[in-house]
Amino acid sequence: MSEILKINRWLRGALSEQRYDRLRGMLREPMGFWFSRDLNRLARVYGSDKWGGHWYTQHYARHFQHLRRKPLKFLEIGIGGYEDPHKGGSSLQMWRRYFPNAQIVGLDYFDKSPHAEKRIRIYKGDQSDEALLRRIVKEAGPFDIIIDDGSHMNAHVLKSFEVLFPLLAEDGIYVVEDTQTAYWPEYGGTSDDFIHASTSLCFLKSLTDGINYEEFMKPGYQPSYYDEHIVAMHFYHNIVFIQKGQNKEGSNILRKKTAAS
Repeated sequence: MSEILKINRWLRGALSEQRYDRLRGMLREPMGFWFSRDLNRLARVYGSDKWGGHWYTQHYARHFQHLRRKPLKFLEIGIGGYEDPHKGGSSLQMWRRYFPNAQIVGLDYFDKSPHAEKRIRIYKGDQSDEALLRRIVKEAGPFDIIIDDGSHMNAHVLKSFEVLFPLLAEDGIYVVEDTQTAYWPEYGGTSDDFIHASTSLCFLKSLTDGINYEEFMKPGYQPSYYDEHIVAMHFYHNIVFIQKGQNKEGSNILRKKTAAS
């Protein structure tokens, strides 16, 4: 166990909950600065469930570390804390510290305006509201990174992706968290149909073949927008990364076959 964890446990036992929370608040920014390169520790410092409640930051670090110091525009759907305006916001703080030159935007169904600060802008609204999503992109985008950690309702996830992915920066990254709800009926999911159901994972899995659309032996095939603009997809436990780009490398094998025929 690290010395920091030992000290943290000792403080929890020695102080009242109120005093512990006050001390933690005072130390949060200095500790955030100290651990600014370590997403796993940043999640613990700021209280984000992206490490511990889930195990996402290890994957985020793999895909985001090369972008740390770039002047990014970053949108996260879902701020947390439910109805309480002052609760939630842990991940926004984590991202603010990890990306020191980024402009961070958060969208939540409930009022989270108290979390607005320098480099953090807050919007209130429904993630399935197309007009709102387009307005956010117009005012604060285009975004280099979009994370959907919102309602996790499958219909909402699909609508947000439909609207926002085409508006994502050309080499941007779109992330869908908590995809386990694709299997949960109360979220519009199912554990009976893994191919044709109207779930987030069925849809995302359907996009994987499109990465290789130039290899399809289907004369006259017309590639979709997703075919031409998704260059990679990474599936992990309960989280999916979609890399946008120009997917037009061509097929040297089929080209040779066509020329020879």
